[in-house]
Amino acid sequence: MQKRAFTLIELIFVIVIMGILSKYGIELLFQAYRNFIFSKTNNALQSQSQIAVETIAARLMYRIKDSAIARQPGVTYEPVASSTLAENATVLEWVGYDVDGQRGDGTQTTPLWSGVIDLDLSNANMLKSPATDTTKLNALIGALSNGGSNISHAALYFIGSDSDIYTGYGWNGVLNNHNNSTIHRINSNANSDEFVSGIGGVNFGGTDIFEYYQAAWTAYAVVHDPNNGELRLFYDYQPWLGESYTDNGVKNQLIMNNVDTFRFTGVGSIIKIQVCVNTDLMEDYSLCKEKTVF
Repeated sequence: MQKRAFTLIELIFVIVIMGILSKYGIELLFQAYRNFIFSKTNNALQSQSQIAVETIAARLMYRIKDSAIARQPGVTYEPVASSTLAENATVLEWVGYDVDGQRGDGTQTTPLWSGVIDLDLSNANMLKSPATDTTKLNALIGALSNGGSNISHAALYFIGSDSDIYTGYGWNGVLNNHNNSTIHRINSNANSDEFVSGIGGVNFGGTDIFEYYQAAWTAYAVVHDPNNGELRLFYDYQPWLGESYTDNGVKNQLIMNNVDTFRFTGVGSIIKIQVCVNTDLMEDYSLCKEKTVF
């Protein structure tokens, strides 16, 4: 029985086809793999950068609006709304009011601080705040700060009062009087609906007291390190007590790695933040997410 072998022409066709596949098939396979890596990387960066701006915005939206500053490490700070530091500012800092205490503590749905001062019942030594529970507020601050702070570290901001970013919040150091400050150090009193001055030997005499207030127990700082690409959130520190986010022991959490750019601008009481991230897997590729916070 005779067996047919490949003819020379058939072998040539096979060799030609294999040559075409080896030249273009590998390129097609490489391109498909490259597109897969790009799509996967892009989706990851999209998700991570979105989480980053949402994490910042979630705290920034509960800021005392006049307190927000832009910082360039080693250089003086400026109000965000009128900052000239532009891309040189790598730190966004603000005082946040206690939204958790405003919502209650889980055991009650009413606020732990009412936000109202009874001007008729208050005096230089004591501020009466009806429906406020400083005992529970103290416990909540302790829980939120993991024991790092309590009500003696807290302060009040009177809505409608004059605001001085340079002297009123403690960005320059500890506040030792009430007359020149925007935010006022407080402590609890014997009655749970009363505040007293948190400055030893100094009361509220001569201080403009307004009916409505916001309670605060911490400042926040979003810090971008361009050297390692880290974007971190610092919290549980009180500028009005002379503390800074750079102090040892200040709590912080990593928001995101590989951050190429962190930018923010302010117009009036509105702040726009932008986070741009990159990856070593894609050369010259960066993705940015923005959010406007009112």
